[in-house]
Amino acid sequence: MSGGSVSDLFLRAARHATRFRDGISEAPQRPQVSYLASLEAFREPVPEGGSSGPEVIEELAGKAEPGLHAMTGPRFFGWVIGGSHPVGVAADWLTSAWGQNAGNHHAAPAAAAAEAVAGDWLLNLLDLPRESSVGLVTGATLANFVCLAAARGDVLRKAGWDVEAQGLFGAPPITVLIGDDAHTTVFSALQFLGLGQDRVFRLKTDDMGRIAPSKFAEAAGKVSGPCIVILQAGQINTGAFDDFAALIPVARRIGAWIHVDGAFGLWARTCPEKKALADGADKADSWATDGHKWLQTPYDCGYAIVGDEEAHRRAMTIAASYLPPSHEGERDPSHFVPELSRRARGFATWAMIKHLGREGIAAMIERHCRIAHAMAERLSAENGITVLNEVMLNQFLVRFGAGASEDEADRLTQRTIERVQADGLCFAGGATWRGRKVMRVSVISWLTDDRAAETATDAIIAAWRAVRSAAAASDLANG
Repeated sequence: MSGGSVSDLFLRAARHATRFRDGISEAPQRPQVSYLASLEAFREPVPEGGSSGPEVIEELAGKAEPGLHAMTGPRFFGWVIGGSHPVGVAADWLTSAWGQNAGNHHAAPAAAAAEAVAGDWLLNLLDLPRESSVGLVTGATLANFVCLAAARGDVLRKAGWDVEAQGLFGAPPITVLIGDDAHTTVFSALQFLGLGQDRVFRLKTDDMGRIAPSKFAEAAGKVSGPCIVILQAGQINTGAFDDFAALIPVARRIGAWIHVDGAFGLWARTCPEKKALADGADKADSWATDGHKWLQTPYDCGYAIVGDEEAHRRAMTIAASYLPPSHEGERDPSHFVPELSRRARGFATWAMIKHLGREGIAAMIERHCRIAHAMAERLSAENGITVLNEVMLNQFLVRFGAGASEDEADRLTQRTIERVQADGLCFAGGATWRGRKVMRVSVISWLTDDRAAETATDAIIAAWRAVRSAAAASDLANG
């Protein structure tokens, strides 16, 4: 390699990565420059001549770092994003260096084996049916897609239609029952599968985003023909869980395939203090969850889990004459995902489970849930701040301007979010809940501890007080 040895190049990258991580706790918990500034930094004509490896790495670090978010920091509470634990990152570096295409066991035996063992571990940790199959994908978006592809194939096969061979042209219609507050990526998966975002039956939900059992029973009573039911473990705003024990038996009576979107909430099943929230979820047919959220693997990593391995294989297997056959006891990763060429995600998953163990995962989840509850309780005690949901997991919603008109509270909430983000002591994002502006706080980084939470809560309260004072001064000035 021209321009330096491989070891020098890798060590140079490692030094930049280490410096970035070592400084993340004290750095502003937000990017230092905007997208447009980052675009300007990277933009240049296509290089006509090459640059040495060390030069490229130095330039990349210099251009990228100002525009990086503090997603690996201890006071980052945006978008339910895990903290990419160093053990998983180190395993992922090895994965990149090994350069394995993990499509089949013949091409990459170790990658396929690590994935198989990691999948078995996941089923054990999440306490899901041990005969289930597991596909390692990019995240819960694709995991939902894979599971719903298996669901689509199975319910149509039972109706006498082979969708994998014949497609949807002329197929019996599928009824999809889904809660009004399901995550947007589930609707996207339905779109990708030709089932449509708007053809579904959206069911009324309660104040926490849970499907109302009475509405579900009423809708189920009108179903005839193939049906898919989509339930939720961990509503993205409130952390709420659908009532699996009440809903799944009803879905079973109408012969539906039952899928659970559990991007982060399904991990409650690994924590003794929180497992009851997801009681009955194991009676579903498929489950989608993330590794790069509560397991803290690097991006990207998600898991499509299907109780019926044959339905999973039928929906996903890619066949070609040049691909070696699988024999008994052998497992090809590409039989369970929509990719042939693919990253060996099993290594980082194996490494994180091996590092944390069952006890470490449970303790981390319990800590995050406890911290979320404490933060919400303290914020609620501040004049003018309202927490809108029961904090049952790691998610909570905050609204500012209690006592003001709804429109004024929207403005005050938005200004407070902007002030928090500008101050940079912590990061929390905005959302809309029931048509109104809210701050959404998600406690999910492995680095977040009581001290980080206290600093963040102080920062949010200080931002609110500054916004409230500015609003009062403006009102006074305007008479």
